[in-house]
Amino acid sequence: MRITKRTNIAVRVLMYCAAHQDRLVTKAEIAEVCNISENHLAQVINQLSQLDYLSTQRGRNGGMALARSADQIRVGSVFRHVEGGLPIAECFADADNTCPLTDACRLRLALQDAAEVFYASLDEITLDALVCGNDQLLKILQPVACVR
Repeated sequence: MRITKRTNIAVRVLMYCAAHQDRLVTKAEIAEVCNISENHLAQVINQLSQLDYLSTQRGRNGGMALARSADQIRVGSVFRHVEGGLPIAECFADADNTCPLTDACRLRLALQDAAEVFYASLDEITLDALVCGNDQLLKILQPVACVR
């Protein structure tokens, strides 16, 4: 299974916010530290805000923070919400499916079961578990100092 760029960015944003729960963080600092284009980042932040993973504040002193505690955010839930209904194989796509084997294919059922196991294993992991006590990650996620 391949994770989309959007989901990868979403998890990085959430980890960054979890590492800085004491303050609002900015899009610019996340883009710099996490090596993400601000364009992609803006779209993901908007989606995470709509899904109630992030709370955002506009304006000069604005930024974003987790909308709920990091121990209440399950990675499997984030993946499901951000990935949406993306088909893992052609036969899962209703509109674009041209495979003549779909009705009799046992691989399709096996892939569906594997995807559920994949998400279920991620449901066991909280955002808190990814960040807390992970000194190496916390060191990487430090804001970059502004050079003036």
